[in-house]
Amino acid sequence: MNNRGGRKSDRAAIAVKDNQRQVQAAIRLPLPSELTATMDTIFLTGLTAECIIGIWDWERKIKQKVVIDLEMGTDIRKAAASDHIDDTLDYKKVSKRLLQFVSESEFQLVETLIDRIAQIILTEFNVPVVKVRLNKQGALRGSRDVGIVIERRREDYAAS
Repeated sequence: MNNRGGRKSDRAAIAVKDNQRQVQAAIRLPLPSELTATMDTIFLTGLTAECIIGIWDWERKIKQKVVIDLEMGTDIRKAAASDHIDDTLDYKKVSKRLLQFVSESEFQLVETLIDRIAQIILTEFNVPVVKVRLNKQGALRGSRDVGIVIERRREDYAAS
């Protein structure tokens, strides 16, 4: 009788553990890479602009070149079906907007500039997720490239 009772309780304990695993799997939040895995990406690389950027006096007097690479997560299925520019992210408009913004900017930190670029893309172009790479070429003697890469979601700027 003891053996039989033990077996039932073992089976019950296993069933409870299996149920707990299923519940945990059901409520687990997806990783960022999982969220973007099913999303399409429109990319733009090598967008080059000149702006005032830097903390040193000499940097505040001259425009320096920055190079921007973008990966904009979006769903292109509607555009693919309609074959119409109004149904997609118009990367020419994105490019023109960023070139205008960057060329008029006068930030001290690359961190500020790249964050504002991400904010523009996410809020003005209705893009859900963006990866931005900003390269301030020649910022350090002996190094060709210095920069930052960030990933942001529209929710990051919801209060803006």
